[in-house]
Amino acid sequence: MGPFEVITVAIVAIFGVKAFKEYNNKKTSIDTGEVDVLKAELVKLQARVATLETIVTDKSYQLGEQIDKL
Repeated sequence: MGPFEVITVAIVAIFGVKAFKEYNNKKTSIDTGEVDVLKAELVKLQARVATLETIVTDKSYQLGEQIDKL
């Protein structure tokens, strides 16, 4: 192998390592916009669950369920 080929392989290897590192950085980075949207949706869902819990634990709802079972 001549000096030109050794230099070419070294340059290609260096660019390959840099490209791999950049790929890993992009892959592990988190899109903050998407996280904010998901957090907002989570807050809405928690409010809905709290409302449903209030309805289900209400005495009149339970009485209605018992009447329906009869």
